[in-house]
Amino acid sequence: MEGMPSVPLHDALKPLGWLAGRWTTKDGQGRYPNIPDFHYHEDLEFACIGQPMFNFVSTSRNPEKQTPMHQERGFLRIKPGSNDLAFVVSHNFGLTSLEEGRFDPENKTIVLETVNVSRISFAKPPYVKKFKRVIKLIDESTLEIILHMETDSTPLTEHLRAVYQKVQMVG
Repeated sequence: MEGMPSVPLHDALKPLGWLAGRWTTKDGQGRYPNIPDFHYHEDLEFACIGQPMFNFVSTSRNPEKQTPMHQERGFLRIKPGSNDLAFVVSHNFGLTSLEEGRFDPENKTIVLETVNVSRISFAKPPYVKKFKRVIKLIDESTLEIILHMETDSTPLTEHLRAVYQKVQMVG
């Protein structure tokens, strides 16, 4: 993954400074009731370009073939002077989600839930209705992300779980 340009963290992001950088996993695990379990490799980047938000990039690949699986682009924005967050994510399968939530600075945990989903007109069912994303810093170089998903045919269920290692500081 080619890195985004980066500048020093905006003051509003300093409580989330631990998130800045590039992260990678070689052991992502996926499951959902109507699909076979799967594994994935993924690279993430949270970069600041001087605004009170992180620019976000995620690229996952098949661990055996190294072929692309899923991509996300977006922005994780903090409401200055608060622990309130908004995460706008565009998925390469034609969905955009707006997730809002808070972060707990003591436990270095972010919890976000969907408040709005938009999809392309020719999206295939079942339709995604909601995400719940939990991002937790385990230690200074280890991050865990758990993603729950709800569709019009499956209630909110854990879909993805991965532990990432920090590979590069950004910002």
